[in-house]
Amino acid sequence: MRTLCASTLIGEFFVIGFAGLVAMKDPDLSMATVWTVCGIAMALCLLLCGAITRPGGVQLGWALQIALIASGFVVPVMFFLGAVFAALWWASVHYGRKVEEARARFAAQAGAGGGAA
Repeated sequence: MRTLCASTLIGEFFVIGFAGLVAMKDPDLSMATVWTVCGIAMALCLLLCGAITRPGGVQLGWALQIALIASGFVVPVMFFLGAVFAALWWASVHYGRKVEEARARFAAQAGAGGGAA
C-alpha cells in the first residue's frame, strides 16, 4: 500500500505546484497566499509519503483529497483533477491493502511449507 499511495502523493505534489502557477494569475490572490497554501499542501504530500502506514495516515490522505477537490473554487480545473486523484487514492488504498493481504498469505504458506520439509 505504501508504494501505491506514495506514488499518488508524488503526482499530487506536482499537480499542486502547477495549480499554484495557475492560481498566481488570479488578481484577487497574493503570491504569498498562493505559495503558502500550495507549499503547505506540497509539504503534506511529501510527509504523508513516509507516514502513510502510521495510524491516521490514510485518513489524512483523504483530507488532502478533499482539499484538492475544494481547490477547484480557485482553479476550476482542480475539480476534475481532484476527483481523478481521489479515485487514484481510493485505488491505491484499496488495491494496496489487497496486495499486503496476498503477501501475508504467501508468507504464511511459505512458512508452513518450509517448516514441514
